[in-house]
Amino acid sequence: MKNKLLLIAAFSMLIIYSGCKLEDNPTNSVTTASLATTPDGLLNAVNGAYALFKDHEVFEGTTDLNNMYLRQYFQMSDFASDDVVCGQVTTDPFFLTFSLGFTPTQENASYFWYISYKIISDANTVIEAGSKISNPTAAQQQLVGECYFLRAFCHFNLVRFFGEPYTINPTAPGIVLRTSTTDPAIKARSSVKDVYTQVIADAIKASTLMTDGASRGVTFATKEAAEALLSRVSLYEGDYQSTITYSNAVINSGKFTEATASDFKTMFANAQTDKETIFCIAFDALDDYGKLGSIASQYYSNGNSGWGEEYASQPLRDLYAQNPSDVRTSYIDDDVDSTGAQQYKNGIPIYYVTKFSGQGGSPTLSSPIIFRLSEMYLNRAEAEANLGQTSSALTDVDFIRSNRGLSGALYNGTVPGGQTALGVVLQERRLELAFEADRTFTVYRNKQSMNKTYWGYHLQGLQAADINLSVPPTNYPNMIIPYTSTKIIYYIPEAEILSNTAATQNP
Repeated sequence: MKNKLLLIAAFSMLIIYSGCKLEDNPTNSVTTASLATTPDGLLNAVNGAYALFKDHEVFEGTTDLNNMYLRQYFQMSDFASDDVVCGQVTTDPFFLTFSLGFTPTQENASYFWYISYKIISDANTVIEAGSKISNPTAAQQQLVGECYFLRAFCHFNLVRFFGEPYTINPTAPGIVLRTSTTDPAIKARSSVKDVYTQVIADAIKASTLMTDGASRGVTFATKEAAEALLSRVSLYEGDYQSTITYSNAVINSGKFTEATASDFKTMFANAQTDKETIFCIAFDALDDYGKLGSIASQYYSNGNSGWGEEYASQPLRDLYAQNPSDVRTSYIDDDVDSTGAQQYKNGIPIYYVTKFSGQGGSPTLSSPIIFRLSEMYLNRAEAEANLGQTSSALTDVDFIRSNRGLSGALYNGTVPGGQTALGVVLQERRLELAFEADRTFTVYRNKQSMNKTYWGYHLQGLQAADINLSVPPTNYPNMIIPYTSTKIIYYIPEAEILSNTAATQNP
């Protein structure tokens, strides 16, 4: 059995900061008091918290290059969706995500839980340090506000993965809320509703403190990033009027511009400077993990870099095929040989995904976008559709489509026959936000079923002998997953259950 990490230690550990790299070292720690009095103490501490989104931290006594917050964030969400297909059987824990065969010892989920609480603990340290500063400057308030944002962001993502959707059961067990460095290690899970309440309170607090965001840029949290988070959280909560309010705040700030059809093709490679980006995590050449551990390596291979084991699924490609002029297909790379013949792996056509490639010309480098302007329009459109404001919802959808090469395929205020306004919005959301950690959550919070009945190695019951099937099976048992299924959320990691006797396990 794997060595078990006691989260008691994770929360009692003292913290030191070296540059922007965060290290645990209980013999050379800085206290919250010294952070408040040390020159650049808060700045280094906050930058260290951001570094944890992209660093490979020691976990269960080892450093695994596959363990990285953002790699797990996108993997655990999108690989469980119907937008991605797996090209082969693998021992990598992401295969459990593909096949929905979740376990309490699943390493990608366990690491995500661990590193999320590490970031939260660091945020709490800075928040408490900031409270000790008399007459803080705008720059100091900005940094404390960023930590309220990071705490809200991490708690929200945790409850999305490990708790039932709010719209399904707000009273269900959520996750353990950690809002103080002195929280007891033995602490029960808060309800999904209570987690949302805390997330919203933290995000609102963040937005009021972050008045100096312009000097930090989009690779750090800003007032608008907090409002974008509030837009997303409100939508997931089903508070549609608040969704519209916060979406409008970001849209009307005048700080962001929707990418045009031509600009969209390079937006993700140029995330740090693109005008649509609200918040992204900065990676540079030193953070290019190449074939080992990068997000892109899962989705793309040029023969020399990346594993390229995951492709765009047939159902998603069929949707894009309805409008060949859609520039969003530029991020789906059809693998053909020198004669133009389609390449396959285990009977699956290879369509690589390049949303995490191209920064500085590298096939394995990008600065992943967490919030962008298009989502604000889609959040608002979904809220409008739920409130019966069909014309407004379709106008927002058409705004996005007109900037994706689809000016000739606009809805112009009319819902197509046999469809609904909400259905139109959700389809557009799928096309626009594919591979951006959205699809799985959107399906289930809207009380829909996930349909994974297409050929791929996510299918349950496949055996080793099936790998070289010349004709894929036509029977896909248990691959339509209703929102009522226990498979839609991950197990609480076993390490937490063992060390925190107040925490209950998911069914």
